[in-house]
Amino acid sequence: MAERIQELSGLAETYRGGVVAIGNFDGVHRGHQAVLAEALEIARARGTSLHLLTFEPHPRTTFRPDEPVYRITPAELKARLLGLCGVTAIFEQEFTRDYAAMSAGDFINDVLVRDLGAIHVVTGGDFRFGKGRAGDAAMLAAAGAKLGFDTSLAADFEDEGGAIISSSRIRSLLVKGDVSQAAGLLGYRYTISGEVVHGKKLGRTLGYPTANMPVPEETGLAPGIYAVRLRRADGSLHDGVASFGRRPTVEEPDAPLLLETYVFDAAPDLYGEICDVSLFGFLRSEEKFDGLDELVVQMKADDAEARAVLAGVRPLGQLDETISF
Repeated sequence: MAERIQELSGLAETYRGGVVAIGNFDGVHRGHQAVLAEALEIARARGTSLHLLTFEPHPRTTFRPDEPVYRITPAELKARLLGLCGVTAIFEQEFTRDYAAMSAGDFINDVLVRDLGAIHVVTGGDFRFGKGRAGDAAMLAAAGAKLGFDTSLAADFEDEGGAIISSSRIRSLLVKGDVSQAAGLLGYRYTISGEVVHGKKLGRTLGYPTANMPVPEETGLAPGIYAVRLRRADGSLHDGVASFGRRPTVEEPDAPLLLETYVFDAAPDLYGEICDVSLFGFLRSEEKFDGLDELVVQMKADDAEARAVLAGVRPLGQLDETISF
């Protein structure tokens, strides 16, 4: 896992002088992975480390707190994925309105040069920074030539059909429950990570005990039933079927979002563990049943369908193999 650092001033020398990629990198999708691979090559050629400067919370959430951005990869999971891509440290700059008011020149001089001591900065072509988004890639390159750091522009990464892969595009797929197509753009199965908590234990009485994980309210994934694979903290894997949503048959409409995972093998005691649940396929939408008997009948059908989806699945690539297999 890449180390997460929130205080940028007074950094130890071991964190200064690296190659710094800048961006949110939400999802760490295939486009991000391509950028990081190029940046890692630069870092290795220069005998230094690859670092990432990112912003927490997402800038749009800061300016529109009543409409928080659906994060594909919350900070902890993102740090794990970035570490697998070769990032050594993540500088998580708190993004406040005061920080947004910093001039473009101050961002370059105070953050990139003074705090980070960057020797090479990698950004996307549409990168904007500073008050009023006054700074751009051309300004950054000109400043680097004067102040002693190099710059690179990362090209947009396209899928096999020629469409640009972006975090917003992936979010739009997840909102529809299309985890299969989202996985093709991510390069790994969409994964939810969290602590398993005690619930009402209704599933036990129905023959389907579940591992329950609270999910942030801004999670935009389509409520429904998914074929999943759960990874325990010890690395062991358990195939299963999960319900994501508000459990309309047994809860009130305003119940908190919850991911409930039933594993097919003997259910271990997972309470208090941080587990990952990777989603392999969408089975059906969440629905309200007339009673528990009708619900159990449907749960048996979901169980069978999830097993069929998971039979013979193969990893999409190295990152997927590490996360989901």
